[in-house]
Amino acid sequence: MSRERSFFPLYLTNLFGTVNDNFLKTLASFTVIGWIEDDRLKPLFMGATAGALVLPYILCSPLADRLAMVCAKVRIVRLAKWAELPIMAVAVAGFLLHSAWTVVAAVLLMGLQSAMYSPAKYALVRDIGGEERISTGMGGMEGISFFGVLAGTIAASVAMDCLGEGARLACLAAFALAGLAASYGVRAQETRGTERRAVDPVRFFAESARLVGEYPGLQAAVLTLGVFWWGAAMLQMGLLVFGGEVLGLDATRTGLMLCGAAGGIVAGQVLAGWADKRWGLLWMVPLTGWLAAVLLFVLCCVPMGPKAFAVLLGVLAFDLGFFKLPLDAEIQKVVKGPRLNTVLAYFNQVSFLFMFAASLCYAALSWAFGLGAFLGAMGATFLVTPGLFALCYRPALLRAGKWLLGRRYAVTVEGRELVEEAPGPVLVLPNHPAMVDPMLVTCEFWRVPLKPLVDEQFWRAGPLTRRTLTTLGAVAVPDLRAHLTREGVAAAKGMGGGVRDTLAAGGNVIFYPAGHIQRDEGADDIGGRRLAYEAVRDLPAGVRVVGIRTTGLWGSIWSRAGRKNSPPFVPTLLKSCLLWMVAGLRRKRRVLMHAEDLTARARDWSKGSRQEFNRALEAWYSGTES
Repeated sequence: MSRERSFFPLYLTNLFGTVNDNFLKTLASFTVIGWIEDDRLKPLFMGATAGALVLPYILCSPLADRLAMVCAKVRIVRLAKWAELPIMAVAVAGFLLHSAWTVVAAVLLMGLQSAMYSPAKYALVRDIGGEERISTGMGGMEGISFFGVLAGTIAASVAMDCLGEGARLACLAAFALAGLAASYGVRAQETRGTERRAVDPVRFFAESARLVGEYPGLQAAVLTLGVFWWGAAMLQMGLLVFGGEVLGLDATRTGLMLCGAAGGIVAGQVLAGWADKRWGLLWMVPLTGWLAAVLLFVLCCVPMGPKAFAVLLGVLAFDLGFFKLPLDAEIQKVVKGPRLNTVLAYFNQVSFLFMFAASLCYAALSWAFGLGAFLGAMGATFLVTPGLFALCYRPALLRAGKWLLGRRYAVTVEGRELVEEAPGPVLVLPNHPAMVDPMLVTCEFWRVPLKPLVDEQFWRAGPLTRRTLTTLGAVAVPDLRAHLTREGVAAAKGMGGGVRDTLAAGGNVIFYPAGHIQRDEGADDIGGRRLAYEAVRDLPAGVRVVGIRTTGLWGSIWSRAGRKNSPPFVPTLLKSCLLWMVAGLRRKRRVLMHAEDLTARARDWSKGSRQEFNRALEAWYSGTES
């Protein structure tokens, strides 16, 4: 049934609402700036007007979430559209009376109206299209939203030069009526929630932050989206003044310059929605973010004419569409059921806190460093943020790692479904031919949250490594070579209980029984180690044991081939990165991972002694099992 419902009426409702928001804000900026004689106060008024539009999202998102929980979301959207009509009357009165404070009050009321139905309209994406069309729906909604932002800005810019005051004010009423009419075409099969959260914005923010924290790493996606909206607000405010004062454009040509950005962002969002549904683009967030940083630095530092600036701005907008859409879709994919309303309301709070901060940042940067400083600040921010996101969000980190490792290694996996489609928890026991194979295995099985046990020495390798291990959910294992004490031995013995508890709670665990890389080709020496033996002997019911035998890595720079000791991690990583950079000039190393269900055999092996269990596992790794 969900396929019979169309997103189009929701898209139209969203479009006219966003257009009217930004038409009013931009019209207020151009008009009231003309009433201000002191040029140094103009950026401050731009910040105040932008702040009036976003402040209600910060304060009223909790109430909007409560409404989306207890009321029909379609009804909320329609009531919000009806409320838009008297708000436009206030705006018209302010313009006719030349009252700056009345105009700002209308902008504030418009922000309040938009905030109250924002969680409902985005939650309707799933209610209209179902789970299978989330990426498509979010791609359309986000593309329409950004198109509406820029279209409203452009329309107001052109209206200032080409239309009289009466025609400009009539546009406000026309957009409001069009949005109201479109809202009556929205059809959805709604889900209702039973959870009730605080309507106090501070308490709601704290409660919702804890809720989002229940989804590992999702907070990083929310904050990264907040940074995006900070940059979008900076860009919109800055270009309105930058176009006239630096590029020498009038209001109409400033609007035409922004047309490239409008087309770019819509194309980026829509194309990203289509691609994300098929391949998943979350791993590309760091790459598209860094590309945006480069483009922003070029716009800031390289002198260019208006045409070149507009073209580069369009490319930047297209790239930002690919940066943003996977993050939006990820929230919809991860958060299920009525909780999505709360998360979206919280996301509104976070995003508009960033946008409110953008108002202050833009005013301060323009005052202190000039009208082009906002571009440099955005470039620096997009240089840092994508990397932090990848380090904090496991799927993005592993998917990006899979792509990077794929430049050097051609990996084939046999029996992938044994891990990815297991009906219950999985204990994964790989062999260890080289130091790189944990990275390869973890990245190949990135869809499954495998909790690795990692030697504690790697936690001391530096903050970057420690952050990566934390994101992967790794657990430090005592290094008995460094802790030849009773406490160290006791801690090592206790790891078996930790593995059992994790599996019993429904988690998946991966560790390497040998505890070190192979000293000789094809031969894992487990010795007298007890962790695998104890984990299998106390295996909870319903847990499957999957062995992974990796071949093709012996002789690589990560192996002990021709060495007495294991290769040093950091120097080898740097050398490997250089090889990845020139991987196109040489053949990739072919690696085979063979996964096999060892549950029954491992249970039989564990009935004997620890040494017998380890010898049997070594034989399976070497392929000599009888």
